Amino acid sequence: MATELAIKGGPRIVPDGMVKGWPPITQQDRDALLAVLDSGHLHGTSAPQALALQKEWAEYCGAKHCLVTNSGTSAIHMALAAARVEPGDEVIVPAFTYWSTAAAVLHQNAIPIFVDIDPRTFTMAPDLVEAAITDRTRALLPVDIHGMPCDYDPIMEIARRRGLVVIADACQSHGASYKGKRTGSIAHATAFSTNRSKNLSSGEGGLYTTDNDEYYEVASRMREFGEVVLPDQTREYNAFSLGWMYRSLEWTNAFCRSQLTRLEQYNAARREFAEYLTEQLAGIPGFDGPYTPPGVVPAYFSYIVRFRPEQAGLDAPMDRFKRAMIAALRAEGVNLGQWQTRPVPGQDVFQKRVGYGKGCPWTCRWGREATYRGEDYPRTIEFIANHSYLAGVYPPNTMELMKLYIEGFKKVADNAKKVLDAAS
Repeated sequence: MATELAIKGGPRIVPDGMVKGWPPITQQDRDALLAVLDSGHLHGTSAPQALALQKEWAEYCGAKHCLVTNSGTSAIHMALAAARVEPGDEVIVPAFTYWSTAAAVLHQNAIPIFVDIDPRTFTMAPDLVEAAITDRTRALLPVDIHGMPCDYDPIMEIARRRGLVVIADACQSHGASYKGKRTGSIAHATAFSTNRSKNLSSGEGGLYTTDNDEYYEVASRMREFGEVVLPDQTREYNAFSLGWMYRSLEWTNAFCRSQLTRLEQYNAARREFAEYLTEQLAGIPGFDGPYTPPGVVPAYFSYIVRFRPEQAGLDAPMDRFKRAMIAALRAEGVNLGQWQTRPVPGQDVFQKRVGYGKGCPWTCRWGREATYRGEDYPRTIEFIANHSYLAGVYPPNTMELMKLYIEGFKKVADNAKKVLDAAS
């Protein structure tokens, strides 16, 4: 292996252009899209691709009901509305997530209340939930972040004792399982995204699952302007309640169905890659892979890398060490990045109370002022500070790429002090 760092002019480990994008698109996918154009059915909740995808995803997850929708955010919103979350109600959300989890709460004129994360799985910390519950709390909204299922058992038990609803944001955990049950069949209602980046992709879309008949009926109305629209029946054009336009399109449904036939194959490859990387990184000072609790099978939507300067024998601030290592690894073709820079409650929308009207829902007559301070979530802050995401840990990339990644980590680790000096 070449010893001269690429950042200092040496040859890079990963050849330029070797890392392929997601999702893999096959002739089967192309044929599925063309078949929609030939069918004449382009949209509609009763269209054949929508109905078939709902049936197939419900069966895959082990859920009684499924509704296909146009995004993961709308699926979360549908779940909140179906659970009768009302203006001024509070919903407990992890401080580390993509902010649309909390945005869906605001869409329902409800108030997000944040709790910190578990320091090893980075999902909602069950031990912090109880203290956040008030007489206004209506639902718990845990997130299966990075494809790691949250710790469902204690969360469901808290909800049972306190009379709350659990709505799972499983937008990143298609095919993951917790103690033998797939996500989508554990919480009272579950939302998935099928955005381009997700393990199950339709380009843009979402899926909603529940075993509760009432939650299914309410969400179904909400998805289509508050109307009841049934297959093979004349549409009444009568809105029974407030609703939105959350329908999907038939070509996205068809693409999603085609991708679903390969989800298990793709997830198996992700697990193989992730397990190899984690095992190898354990022997490279300065870096760690993710932790997986017993009884959990992650979907590895993202592969996370922890930076450990103390392992490398360097007395360097985390920020300096992390920036230097990322720069050196990128030069080697090992691309790491980051999408979250602060806890969600530290974002402007919560700092400035940018909601509906003049500060609603917080200042409206049904709401209450909630205090949002990003610094109140030290575990989230620590995670953001010392972790990054490794690109390309999915097919059609291969184990050959993962092995080159490890060569890159070893090369940079062997020259860690030089990397820091170059960064200075």
